[in-house]
Amino acid sequence: MSIQRKSNLTGWLFVSLAVIMIVVFYFYPMLQALLLSFKSGTGMNLEFVGLDNYKRLFTDTTFRTALTNTFIYLIVQVPIMIILALFLSVLLNNSQLRFKGFFRTAIFLPAVTSLVAYSVIFKYLFATDGLVNKFLMNLHLIQTPIAWITDPFWAKITIIIAITWRWTGYNMIFYLSSLQNIDNSIYEAARIDGASATRQFFGITIPLLKPIILFTSITSTIGTLQLFDEVMNITKGGPGNATTSISQYIYNLSFKYSSDFGYAATVSYSIVVIIIILAFLQFKLAGDDK
Repeated sequence: MSIQRKSNLTGWLFVSLAVIMIVVFYFYPMLQALLLSFKSGTGMNLEFVGLDNYKRLFTDTTFRTALTNTFIYLIVQVPIMIILALFLSVLLNNSQLRFKGFFRTAIFLPAVTSLVAYSVIFKYLFATDGLVNKFLMNLHLIQTPIAWITDPFWAKITIIIAITWRWTGYNMIFYLSSLQNIDNSIYEAARIDGASATRQFFGITIPLLKPIILFTSITSTIGTLQLFDEVMNITKGGPGNATTSISQYIYNLSFKYSSDFGYAATVSYSIVVIIIILAFLQFKLAGDDK
């Protein structure tokens, strides 16, 4: 056996276990879910129905409501989070700022908290008699408590605040690490040429962070489309279906209502299609043709 072939064989032996695990635990379940989406029935009593489940999507009002709610979270929360994370990363990259390590850790800590634990805490904080209402009333900003959990509009705001609080620090770390890899001589040359801090930010920082902004936008989009824990633990999708997300609707179809795993798989694949479309659009808007 030649040295080249022996080297290739050794490499394949090292990666073979990982490949097998990926195929067994990722691709095989994905294929089974796709096949399941063409079946329907209660529990495990499933029968092949062809494209009926996909046709049902277009007439399912609950699915449309869940899809609308999810897109509201996506359109409102993701831009706010990305801009806030970028702003914080620039502030914390300032060499003259003291206690940078403390502030970086404090802002990132929400990203490592338990999803269920922090959701339950937010539920109590934003309750009608919770600390948030008491704080606002003590400041005389409101006269009566806001129904953060039981009002359709404010319930969505509560969900948006919760996920922004948790994931802003996570995205900030990506921007901060990228900012630290930008050569300071570029900014020094810009200052010598008379460029203001604002001009440097939009003319140097933003273009150089473009790949990271695209990455965080796509990952945040995927995460928001899969939103489940916050909605389930804070509002349980209520009031009515005012805050129900697509992932929670999939859970309800599988375990809360009469178990229809076939239609639940169909709704799951609708998320896959939406993610592919949005990711493609984001690549095109960013001008990345690779």
